[in-house]
Amino acid sequence: MEWAQYSNTWPHSAASRFVRARPHLWHVQEMGTGPVVLLLHGAGGAVHSWRNILPGLAQDFTVFAPDLPGHGFTKMGAMQRSSLTYMAEDIQTLLQSEGIVPDLIIGHSAGGAIALELARILAVPPKGIVGINAALDNFKGVAGWLFPMMAKMLALNPLTAPTFAAMSSNRSVESLISGTGSHIDATGLGLYRAVIKEASHVKGALSMMAQWSLDELHQALSGMDIPTLLLTADNDKAVPPETAERVATKLPNAQVIHLRGLGHLAQEENPELVLEHIAAFTQEIGLLPAQVT
Repeated sequence: MEWAQYSNTWPHSAASRFVRARPHLWHVQEMGTGPVVLLLHGAGGAVHSWRNILPGLAQDFTVFAPDLPGHGFTKMGAMQRSSLTYMAEDIQTLLQSEGIVPDLIIGHSAGGAIALELARILAVPPKGIVGINAALDNFKGVAGWLFPMMAKMLALNPLTAPTFAAMSSNRSVESLISGTGSHIDATGLGLYRAVIKEASHVKGALSMMAQWSLDELHQALSGMDIPTLLLTADNDKAVPPETAERVATKLPNAQVIHLRGLGHLAQEENPELVLEHIAAFTQEIGLLPAQVT
């Protein structure tokens, strides 16, 4: 995606800037003051998925939100670095280059897995982690090897991404979003269509899927005692709610909260509710003072 085409219309564009941190050219948004919150979107998304909660968080925090490699406006510098491990390492490099030490990491979908992996390798671990419909399962059964293999083949085919992007009609994007169990407004649908119609974005998402594996992370969960909040939407059609319950039994210091009536894009459907739970969690872990009642 080319920033010049969207710079006047992209949500919170005034907060956008570009950072060269090897091997990628990152698009990031930053706003607010206070303890640092790092936002990590999911596969196929971009920073626009935080548009409805970013200003609310910025009232109390410094919020730093990058587009993942190959997603949105971040230019991928190395296709082979789209695995969970490499993405976490490259985000660590980005944070170091900017002198940013996150106090809280919030990840949506695949961003939830990256949040946990990143917390493992940071020199100064965050004080807390929030996963919103965190994608913390590998593909099951035959799909465990078939889907990544198919994604790898598609990513290597130079015609795949442009062909898929060209098919991103309003109807197809609306169907894709509704298939996650979420219902978002016309503005949100337009933003997803904008990213999906870009071949570079599709290629970034396919590369991520092709290299995705959570095996090492799963083995490490029992040793991670960072306070973790898993928000799981009961209508999520992309990541089953039982995933959060199962992972919480492996994490020593995790809690699960169910979001009734919401789907995979919960932070876009009901940002007020999501912000309410995040605020309560930050008070629990001491990032914000507890409210006097």
